[in-house]
Amino acid sequence: MEGYLAAKTQLTGPNLPKSSDFQAQEPMTTLQPRPNSPLFALYSAFGFLNSCYDTEMADSVWVSSSLQAVAAETVPPRHTALVRITHWLTVLAFLALLITGVEILISHPRFYWGEAGNVNMPPLFKIPIPASRSTVPTGYGYVLPDQNGWSRYLHFQAAWLAVLTGLLYASYGFLSGHFRRNLLPPAAGLSWRSLSAVIAGHLRFKRLSDAEAASYNVLQRLTYLAVIFVLFPLVIWTGLAMSPAIASVFPGLVSVLGGQQSARTIHFFVSLLLFLFLLVHVMMISLAGFTNRMRAMLTGRINSNKEPHS
Repeated sequence: MEGYLAAKTQLTGPNLPKSSDFQAQEPMTTLQPRPNSPLFALYSAFGFLNSCYDTEMADSVWVSSSLQAVAAETVPPRHTALVRITHWLTVLAFLALLITGVEILISHPRFYWGEAGNVNMPPLFKIPIPASRSTVPTGYGYVLPDQNGWSRYLHFQAAWLAVLTGLLYASYGFLSGHFRRNLLPPAAGLSWRSLSAVIAGHLRFKRLSDAEAASYNVLQRLTYLAVIFVLFPLVIWTGLAMSPAIASVFPGLVSVLGGQQSARTIHFFVSLLLFLFLLVHVMMISLAGFTNRMRAMLTGRINSNKEPHS
């Protein structure tokens, strides 16, 4: 009881801090307790506890950051450096081929089948656009500017860049096991049930989970294999077959296609398929998370946090 009364006296009696216990500190305008006042001990104890709390928080933040850094270093890259380099070189070459190819097409938007083809022959089909040459009948009363010279030169340079990049990528893919590990579909995934489920998910624009996005599904693997081993070699083959120099040295490369004009027609349709693949590829990247997929192809790593749904 006496202890209770003593405590009550300290709280309500003369030991309460008075205004004289505070002193003005210059140049600060706030009041702080005097060193000999009872409030000074409480003030010091609170400051000590606050500094301990801040230290513990700083240690926990440092440990968390360190663990995240170690995890980032141990997680294998989504794409290796060589895959990323050859990917962007191929993008650059393909865009140059696409732009210059359109300019070359405008000079003669008519297609034939066989060895020869000119304006005096009926075309297999024609593109209903104006031409850049007045000698080509198109039905339009005007011609477009002729850009055939520089476009052909840049087209051939970009084609060789695509060929050399493709050879480098193919060599790496076979020697490192990249094709077998990342592109060759498992036997179980080739069943119609698995294929139909994947196709239905794409048609519904279903967003992939982190586990599904970590590797290519069976439809993606088949598409990439078709592009790498069918469409790209075929577009290069038909492009070389249109060259008079290649036709004179390797006539069999041209004759098996049915002639130079046949090679040109096949080249056009294969280019359309590659352009369609490019559009679908960009659309699927946007649906799956454009920022994350671009980061993976630029830095090799993908963010583990899910991107917000668009």
